[in-house]
Amino acid sequence: MPDAVTIGLGSMIGAGVFAALAPAARAAGSGLLLGLALAAVVAYCNATSSARLAALYPASGGTYVYGRERLGDFWGHLAGWAFVVGKTASCAAMALTVGTYIWPGQAHAVAVAAVVALTAVNYTGVQKSALLTRIIVAVVLAVLAAVVIASLTSGAVDTAHLDIDTDATAGGVLQAAGLLFFAFAGYARIATLGEEIRDPARTIPRAIPIALGITLVVYAFVAVSVLLVLGPDGLAAADAPLTEAARAAGADWLVPVVRVGAAIAALSSLLALILGVSRTTLAMARDHHLPHALAAVHPKFKVPHRAELLIGAVVAIAAATTDVRAAIGFSSFGVLAYYAIANASAWTLTPAEGRPARIIPVAGLAGCIVLAFALPLPSVIIGAAVLVIGAAAYATRRVTTHRQ
Repeated sequence: MPDAVTIGLGSMIGAGVFAALAPAARAAGSGLLLGLALAAVVAYCNATSSARLAALYPASGGTYVYGRERLGDFWGHLAGWAFVVGKTASCAAMALTVGTYIWPGQAHAVAVAAVVALTAVNYTGVQKSALLTRIIVAVVLAVLAAVVIASLTSGAVDTAHLDIDTDATAGGVLQAAGLLFFAFAGYARIATLGEEIRDPARTIPRAIPIALGITLVVYAFVAVSVLLVLGPDGLAAADAPLTEAARAAGADWLVPVVRVGAAIAALSSLLALILGVSRTTLAMARDHHLPHALAAVHPKFKVPHRAELLIGAVVAIAAATTDVRAAIGFSSFGVLAYYAIANASAWTLTPAEGRPARIIPVAGLAGCIVLAFALPLPSVIIGAAVLVIGAAAYATRRVTTHRQ
C-alpha cells in the first residue's frame, strides 16, 4: 500500500502544480479555486471508476484494457489512442515547464534538450526506482511547503484576493477545471501497474483515493497561498507562478530553490511519461492498433526503441513549436477522453464485480465530456480531430484485416 500511494503521489505531485495554475487563472480569474474543486470532483470519480476496474483487470494497460473488455475492441483502441496523444502532449508541457523555470528566455531550446536527453536515458533502459520516486516527492513537497509558508507569513497577503468577483464566469471556471485536471491525471499510474502491485484487488481501490486526497490538500494550500500574494490577475500574468509568488512574498532567496524544484519535478514527470507512452505504444503495436513496426524491442537494452524514438521526436517538435497553455489544453482533452471511456466501462460492472455507486461513473463520464469541451477552442478542435483520426485508423485496420 505505501509503495502504491507513493507511486500515485510521484505521478501527481509534480510539474502540474508548477505549470497549470497560471493558465487556469487566466480562464477563471477569481473563480480559480472553484475550478480546482471541480477538477478534484471529476478526478475522484475517474479514480474510483479506474480503481474498481483495475482491481478486476490487474493487467498493465489501464483503460486500453478496460474499454476493450467491457465495451468492445474499438473503445479499447480509442482509449489507448487518446492516452498516447494526450500524454505525448503532457510530455511537451513538462519539457516546457523545465525550460520556463530554468531559463525563461530560452524555454523552447531547453525543453527540446530535456526531451532529447531523457529519450536517450529511456533508450538505454534506465528507469526511476521506487527510492528515487520517494526522494523526488519529498523534494517537491519541501519546495511547495516553503512557498506556502513564505507566502502565508509575508506582508503581501491580501485576503481580498480570495473573493469571487464578476470576472468568474461559468465557462471560465469549467475551462480552468479542465486545465487543472492536467495536474491530477497521474493517478492512472497506479492502475496501469496492476501486474506489479501485491494484492491489487485490495490495494488499488484504497491507494488511488488516498493519493488523490493528499494531492488535493497540497494543491489547495499552494493555490490559496499563491492567490493571496499575487491575486488572480498577477497569477494569470505569471509565466513561472511559484517563483513570482516567492518574489512577491519577499523571499528572493527561495526563487532559485523553486526553479530547481520545478525542474526536478518536471524532469521526473517527463521521464515517467516518455516511459509510459512508449510502453502503451508498444502494447497497441503488438495488437496491430498502431503500426506493428513500433513493437520492436531492442535486443540489448530490452526497450521498445522505435516507439521511444518516435515519441521523443514528436515531443521534441511539440516542445519547440507550442506553448505550455496549448500543450496542457491538448493533453487534458486527450486524457479526459481516456477517462470518459473508463467511466463508461465502470458503468457496466455488476455488484459482484465491485461496481461503484451508480452516480460515480455517471458523474465522471459527464464531467469528462463537459470539461473536455470547455477547454480552449484550439485544444478542442485539434483534440477532436485527432480522435477522429484514431477512429479512422481503427476502421481502416478492420477493413484491411477483413479483406485478408
